[in-house]
Amino acid sequence: MAIIQKLQPCLWFEKDAESAAKFYTSIFKNSQISSIVKYGDSASKTSGMPKGTTMSVSFTLEGQEFLALNGGPLFKFSEAISFMIMCKDQKEIDYYWDKLTSDGQEGPCGWLKDKYGLSWQVVAEKFEKLLTGPNGDKYMAELCKMKKPDMNKLEAAAK
Repeated sequence: MAIIQKLQPCLWFEKDAESAAKFYTSIFKNSQISSIVKYGDSASKTSGMPKGTTMSVSFTLEGQEFLALNGGPLFKFSEAISFMIMCKDQKEIDYYWDKLTSDGQEGPCGWLKDKYGLSWQVVAEKFEKLLTGPNGDKYMAELCKMKKPDMNKLEAAAK
């Protein structure tokens, strides 16, 4: 029996929920698609989405459950919501940055948008520790100069 997570993000896509879920599960380890639901007669009539097309995809990334919903063009992603990826080292930062900016776009301070327009923050696991440390302002000033975080420069600034 599957365990239902108490809080689960629902990501609204125009029509790319299934391809987005496949993209994300190909990037994150310990990830899987658990179900794909197609629009039936009732949901199709209510939503205006074509019968037989993907309505929703349930998937898990690193233990976090998500639902991707094909809801049409009404809503778009914005930077008001982003997902932080806590990385243990520069190699991991580079991995996620390169995968998620493929056909996406780099932003400032470790932020990026993937090819579906979803915002991500790729940061070091010690982000909060460095930010709240005695040289946190210097750390932040250095981070603001970057797109993809460079841990050597950031750690030097925090010393």
